[in-house]
Amino acid sequence: MNQPGQSVTGDPGLQEIDTIAEQLRLNRNDYEPYGRYKAKLVHGLAERLNDRSQAKYIGVTAINPTPLGEGKTVTAIGLAMALSQLGHTTIGTLREPSLAPVFGIKGGGAGGGKCTLEPQADINLHFTGDMHAVTAATNLLASIIDNHLKRKKSPQINPATITWKRVLDLCDRGLAHVITGLDQVPQAPLRETGFELSAASEVMAILALATDLADLRQRLGRIVVGMTYEKQPVTVEMLGCVGAMAALLVDALRPNLVQSCEQTPFLVHTGPFGNIAHGNSSIVADKIAVRLADYVVTESGFGADCGAEKFFDIKCRSSGLKPDAEVLVCTARALKLQSGLFEVHPGKPLPAALLEENLDAIRAGAVNLKAHLDIICQYGLPTVVAINAFPDDSQKELAEIQQIALEQGASAAVVTDAFARGGQGSIALAEAVVKAAGKPNQFQYLYPLEMSIADKIKTIATKIYGAAAVEYDPKAQRQIQEYEQLGYGRLPVCVAKTQYSLSHDPKLLGRPQGFTFPVRDLKLSAGAGFLYALCGEIRTMPGLPSEPAALRIDIDEQGKITGLQ
Repeated sequence: MNQPGQSVTGDPGLQEIDTIAEQLRLNRNDYEPYGRYKAKLVHGLAERLNDRSQAKYIGVTAINPTPLGEGKTVTAIGLAMALSQLGHTTIGTLREPSLAPVFGIKGGGAGGGKCTLEPQADINLHFTGDMHAVTAATNLLASIIDNHLKRKKSPQINPATITWKRVLDLCDRGLAHVITGLDQVPQAPLRETGFELSAASEVMAILALATDLADLRQRLGRIVVGMTYEKQPVTVEMLGCVGAMAALLVDALRPNLVQSCEQTPFLVHTGPFGNIAHGNSSIVADKIAVRLADYVVTESGFGADCGAEKFFDIKCRSSGLKPDAEVLVCTARALKLQSGLFEVHPGKPLPAALLEENLDAIRAGAVNLKAHLDIICQYGLPTVVAINAFPDDSQKELAEIQQIALEQGASAAVVTDAFARGGQGSIALAEAVVKAAGKPNQFQYLYPLEMSIADKIKTIATKIYGAAAVEYDPKAQRQIQEYEQLGYGRLPVCVAKTQYSLSHDPKLLGRPQGFTFPVRDLKLSAGAGFLYALCGEIRTMPGLPSEPAALRIDIDEQGKITGLQ
């Protein structure tokens, strides 16, 4: 089997993509190979499969993580492989990795150990070009806006109201705030703007939430880039470039078919972050997957307070799909961190004391596990706690977490060892998930769309994060009033906040309560179909850590890539 981070060209341990497609009863006209080990599915496949029965739909989320992550992707891959070993046709649907964490804090995003997606190096880097298409479409619109302003075309946009920014899928904090139009002979207006991450952009969110090409084009056309001097929205359709943007994204809307290191099929498609975007893979991929398999395992970004809440309230609301069970990943080290007894800094190794046996810290941090179980309970879903074991974990700690999880209301609590043992290390988890998914559930959304914008934000802040109240900057208050007057008040809300705490403040660990949740900005993502609230000190263009993962990545004489994990 290939080593993590290596190219798999010619690897005898993997199946040709035609064989993976045959496992799913796909014919040769249903997909287009991109080399030997990956393919793109064709447009309209979900509609053609509607006569097939629908799979059990399983979400995977986590507690608040350490900066190094808790193996949520590894757990999702291991669960899918274990379900396959039990004889169930299973597909995993995961997000495409962003180059920002690949070269930043975390490294690769295609699993690890004996739970990897393959071809791993391809998936972590350029893959099939989807991320580049998102970047190109976003930046094309930015250049069209500047040209529109320079030539004083109608409708006239008030430059002070332009919200659209350029994007780049790398951590580059120096581009977060820039001034454009500095040519000696001005070709564009001089104005302040900035860059955001491609994976967290509205175009990426649109790609993830669109159901087909017609829906994609309509959503792109609804994007609001700014206001006229009469305070009326200016959309992409008005600027005339929606067709060009759609043309750049035609192939990017097609899900990517790959496999795990145990040849379990996976659809890897779209890549928003769960803390600064809606944090889930595509609706198109899920709608296809649920017609091709017995079980579909899909992962949300970060914790139940981030990606899972948006999975339920934004993605499921848009797709119409309803989950049958949720898996909540936790680790001993993350629970100990949530005790507040240890100091951890993103970009630096975890302190040695955090990795030592400490049952008191486990019990103190377990309030965070309880909070996440309570979050999922509000949606009416059975929850299986997956305790992702690391090699040096204390068996006493793992047993303590199991007992606590069951006492706190989990349907089951299972120790998994997928990183070291692959699918075999998640058999008990798969059996628990099958049992949980077979039970009736009362899945429901957290809030109705008829609620006011302020009440939606308050509902999320108080019922999910544990806040006592919400405080709005004057700018955010004006935006709420403006968006409701313009008819956007019925949209769901996507909250951008830290992933390290249930609150807006990464220093508030455990289960903070009684705090005031600050909303400093509110943006409109009319094309994606949600309002975007920025809270605390969250950044949409982060910087690199002191020791970026990029410094560990290299190639050998044969061109094999190493260091992506």
